[in-house]
Amino acid sequence: MLRKINTVLATAFVLFILWFGSEFILTPAATAPTFGLPTWPSGDGGGFLVVKGVRDVVMGLTLGALLVTGNRRALGWALLVGALAAFGDMGNVLAHHGDTVVAFSVHGLTAVLMVVTGLMFLRETRSSAADARVGVRATA
Repeated sequence: MLRKINTVLATAFVLFILWFGSEFILTPAATAPTFGLPTWPSGDGGGFLVVKGVRDVVMGLTLGALLVTGNRRALGWALLVGALAAFGDMGNVLAHHGDTVVAFSVHGLTAVLMVVTGLMFLRETRSSAADARVGVRATA
């Protein structure tokens, strides 16, 4: 049952991250207000929104590749590391006097859910990793 829940959660993260990243690449002006920062970047700053979109798409593709190939332990670690981006986005919004509600409810909640899901994947794969270590010792 834990395996199914983890798969559904990871799939949801992959799809959400890919969708959100694509929105920042394709329609940065329309998507920017949903990020929580108070103002649109001045000058040529709009390019940074595309950078954020590319980062999200790459993260989504990485998580998706780990999910599709069955590398569930690596997926757990990747979710934990990926949560740092969401925590960083939350800190960025807060540091620039952006929307506190968006900072915590979008970025903070995403980060926490990624950490919880990553830990659930590590828990799911803990016994198989321990079995593999025992098997290695037994054959050595």
